[in-house]
Amino acid sequence: MRAVFSDEGRVQAYLDIEAALARVQGRLGIIPSQAAEAIQKYCDARDYDMELLKRQTERIGYPVLPVVQQLVAKVPGGLGEWCHWGATTQDITDTATILQIRKGLDLVEAELEAICAALARHAREHRDTVMAGRSNLQQATPITFGYKCAVLLAGFRRHLQRLRELRPRVLVGEFGGATGTLASLGEAGFAVQDGLMAELGLGVPEIAWHTVRDRIAEVGCFLGLVTALCGKISMDVKLMMQTEVEEAFEPFHAGRGSSSTMPQKRNPIASLYIHSTASIVRQNVASLLDAMIEDHERSTGPWEIEWIVVPEIFLLSAGCLAQTRALVEGMTVDPTRMRANLDLTKGLIVSEAVMMGLGPALGRQRAHDLVYDICREVVAGRGTFLDLLAEHPEIRPHADRAALAAMLDPANYTGLAGAMVDRVLAREP
Repeated sequence: MRAVFSDEGRVQAYLDIEAALARVQGRLGIIPSQAAEAIQKYCDARDYDMELLKRQTERIGYPVLPVVQQLVAKVPGGLGEWCHWGATTQDITDTATILQIRKGLDLVEAELEAICAALARHAREHRDTVMAGRSNLQQATPITFGYKCAVLLAGFRRHLQRLRELRPRVLVGEFGGATGTLASLGEAGFAVQDGLMAELGLGVPEIAWHTVRDRIAEVGCFLGLVTALCGKISMDVKLMMQTEVEEAFEPFHAGRGSSSTMPQKRNPIASLYIHSTASIVRQNVASLLDAMIEDHERSTGPWEIEWIVVPEIFLLSAGCLAQTRALVEGMTVDPTRMRANLDLTKGLIVSEAVMMGLGPALGRQRAHDLVYDICREVVAGRGTFLDLLAEHPEIRPHADRAALAAMLDPANYTGLAGAMVDRVLAREP
């Protein structure tokens, strides 16, 4: 991702566009064919003086013109004067951004696919590994670890679907001239625009989008969604790695997560980086939305916000995804500890199962109130849940001790968790 958004990568994108524009205009007879051929020979960023480009950019305020100036100077015989014909700075700038976004999204997609594969493996392996579901950080009802992973898998697959859907909207070039009307090219404008986008493999804009920036903002929002889901994983793993929980862990590497003063510690390092990068991405997404509020046909500044935050969003997202991929691919799970944590409440975690089991005989509300009162007795230390249930005169006629014991087994109250895992795994990615 750093290569995609490097200065050299950016300059090469400018030059790729200039070369493609020359080829198209040469074919159409808008510029001399010998000029088109000559221009293409001098569009390798490795041959450009980056230090000179830096100085000129600082003086002028943006880099396209300095790149064009070097290109004009390199092409012999004055033929370089035909480059950039009919284009404006924003055409090259925006189209280069789209080319970078395309490469960046390809890298994002590869990471998403890898994360999905790892989550699918965990979902399959732990389809029936029972653990406590949690609500407001309290034990709620039992789930399975496979179910937990399948929920995340379904979310990441939706992100892949979003990525497929947004590409045709986002990967559209810009070529409109000064105010987007292609006035400098006259009747040939559409032919040049169509040919240029075909050369670059981009969609053709139906009209200029110089100051309507939803394409860029949509990419930012998408990466905000992606990294937020990565952040959800990091939050769960941090909580499961707590000493008092210890149900799942980041992959172990010698020394990773060590404390400078507490030798026993194993800090959730990947989760910390995931959380922090996801948070910064979200803040930058807000900046992209702010950049959409632009004036007239060419803006007075909000556009430049993108120059700062688009690379940051992609770089931070790449780091976030890389850490998430490493986490889920190497995550270790402790089913024994999961079962031990289920037993902490001595059956109270499945009080809903008891309530629902007694409901047909006692009525749902009466069953709720009765089980609630018994739960309070258990919490107060006045007996075990099973004993108090089995001894209660209202319950005894409707459920014997064996039936109640079955209700109190968390493995018997995971609902359709396994079937839901199967349904997620069976669906096409």
